[in-house]
Amino acid sequence: MDSLGKQIRFNRIINQESGKVFFVTIDHAINRGVMPGITDIKTTIGKLAAGEPDCLAMHKGLAREYFHPYAGQIAMALKVSTFSPYHPTLDTVVTDVEEAVSLGADAVSIGAMVGGKQQPEMIRELGKFSKEATAAGMPLIAHMYPTGEMIDDDKRYNWENIAYAARAGVEMGVDIVKTWYTGDPDSFRKVVEATHGRVVAAGGAKADTPRQFLEVTKDVMSTGALGVAYGRNIFEYKDPTHMIKALKLIIHGGGDVDEAMKILG
Repeated sequence: MDSLGKQIRFNRIINQESGKVFFVTIDHAINRGVMPGITDIKTTIGKLAAGEPDCLAMHKGLAREYFHPYAGQIAMALKVSTFSPYHPTLDTVVTDVEEAVSLGADAVSIGAMVGGKQQPEMIRELGKFSKEATAAGMPLIAHMYPTGEMIDDDKRYNWENIAYAARAGVEMGVDIVKTWYTGDPDSFRKVVEATHGRVVAAGGAKADTPRQFLEVTKDVMSTGALGVAYGRNIFEYKDPTHMIKALKLIIHGGGDVDEAMKILG
């Protein structure tokens, strides 16, 4: 750990009993559109906060407008970049560490796509943010995905490509890497090893059933991953508060899927 400031902020994010972390992300509107569950974002944030995840990740506009009631209760990670449906392989920086500090963020979260022509630009930005975050005592999370046009669509979830993307983040000095789950525990363990245990699994596409979603989470945690960072599978669920509580049983409590399903009723 680089500094006391970073350690203090990390302690707000990481569950102190399990040593794991559970992020809920609500940064989807720019990159994927105004999806079901985030149209009435004030109500949604209230439901998410009631489940008490470790950290909520959002853009600055939502943080300024809606996070005040939960400050000091739940950690907040400020998203500092975004892609869009019109530029799906380019993450554009939209703020800086200084603004994150002014908003009271406990971490900054930046995206970088690999495997495309714009990889050098995004890796350069990631390196600069790593330096600035370290100087400010701010934990840095990087969303690292093999989405570039130089990677065949049917190979994007190969563990080698995901491990490369995640390890690029570690090489640039990020503290936590968020990336795709490879689809099975054996291959994802290789990603965990490549990142020295700093990886959290993204939620990915909408799960077919709540049980499937919980089963994937159980598999992720069995690999030694640091945790998960989920969005649509929580805020699009009919009861986001209880979905968070069910996931916490698995992530922090080591519970099984049947126990978690009871929480969902």
